[in-house]
Amino acid sequence: MERNGQSIDQWLRENTFHHREFDDLKRLLHRKEEEGLAISLCIPTWNEAQTIHQVVTALKKDLMDQLPLLDEIAVIDSGSDDDTREIAAEAGADTYLASDILPQYGSKSGKGENLWKAVHQLKGDIICYVDADIRNIHSRFASATLAPLLFHRELFYVKAFYDRPLAFAEDLSPSGGGRVTEILVRPLFSMFLPELSAMIQPLSGEYAVRREVLERLPFPVGYGVEVAHLVDLHQSNGLGAFAQIDLETRVHRNQSTMNLGPMAFGILQTFIKRMQDQGIVHANIELGTLFRHFPIDNRREEPFVHEIAEEERPPMITLPEYRARHGR
Repeated sequence: MERNGQSIDQWLRENTFHHREFDDLKRLLHRKEEEGLAISLCIPTWNEAQTIHQVVTALKKDLMDQLPLLDEIAVIDSGSDDDTREIAAEAGADTYLASDILPQYGSKSGKGENLWKAVHQLKGDIICYVDADIRNIHSRFASATLAPLLFHRELFYVKAFYDRPLAFAEDLSPSGGGRVTEILVRPLFSMFLPELSAMIQPLSGEYAVRREVLERLPFPVGYGVEVAHLVDLHQSNGLGAFAQIDLETRVHRNQSTMNLGPMAFGILQTFIKRMQDQGIVHANIELGTLFRHFPIDNRREEPFVHEIAEEERPPMITLPEYRARHGR
């Protein structure tokens, strides 16, 4: 299959990188200065007191204090009821409550909400996102994702991929992470959008994007945000807009199986809606919003019922406050 003259196999050869290609941070800084770019890092959080200090400290030490590759490190918090914000500020991050950003548009609950508000709050021409729960944090989780954008102007969006061990208490199973990707997202992409099946970790929380792209994308406020971005940018620019980079291994707090169901449900809502909008799925049906599942240890108990409706924020470029703040 080809689009814009590039086959999937060719894309995998030319647009898949390894972090070792960009380990020379002085080279990255030189390229950043040549391009005249500002780079921001966003860490979305909700109750991440256990890991946020080491995440901020590792990234700030290598990418701001030793070499100014990043111009700002910002934590955008969903309203943690632990000490996440205080610990992040002590470690040196700029810390914001998502509800305090663009308050005239209200506050929604979800990771996508934090990512959307970061586009307004932060100043970078490139915005890197890094999750807050990484236990083996290293500066490459930010520097490697932004690096291909510095050297390849035709790229707009770079996703990290890695091995994802499954954590059990203090022990690690060498594989088993990325369960929603393998049992939901990859089958959907393979069936409906085969080019995107070339993405090894489509739900990776570590990626870098040019502002000119982010400001024109709608943002589901929940877990559908990453899939939405891939589908929307693929529709407008094709596979050639993307790259991916190997970070080797990522160890983090794994979600329980019970938590993965609602997450997958929200992602599926987002995906089917886009397939309907693009005319790929023609059934004119109203998507359900109630997700019902049962306790794993006793399925005769009352089920858990969640109301999940993947609301979406509009492209940031449509907001007059954003255009005024960023001179658009």
